[in-house]
Amino acid sequence: MNKEMKDFVMEEVKKMMTAHSCCKELKAVCQEWLDAVGTDQEAEKTKALIAELEEDIMPIDGLIGFAGSAAGAQVFGAGKAKEVLAHAQEIKAAGAKYCDCPACAAAEAILEKKDALV
Repeated sequence: MNKEMKDFVMEEVKKMMTAHSCCKELKAVCQEWLDAVGTDQEAEKTKALIAELEEDIMPIDGLIGFAGSAAGAQVFGAGKAKEVLAHAQEIKAAGAKYCDCPACAAAEAILEKKDALV
């Protein structure tokens, strides 16, 4: 991975880690990747980061289903769940494949370049 790509991934990883929507498992993998940059563990941790991103990124249809469910109303609150649902439907109509929360947006940005990372 060249320096420009590494800098890009570092920036996106840091954004992801500070996002309210980033789960603790992903935060841990992000920190492990940051700690491994420049070491002999970097390639291995990059593969682990990509795998975790692919597992955690929320497909837009998953978000729509969750936001429109009773579980979504419990997590977000009824009013916010309706807002999230409407937003998800709007971005899907515009072509979005994934949730656009800060964590998923950073994950998508990294995954778009995954072939250049490994």
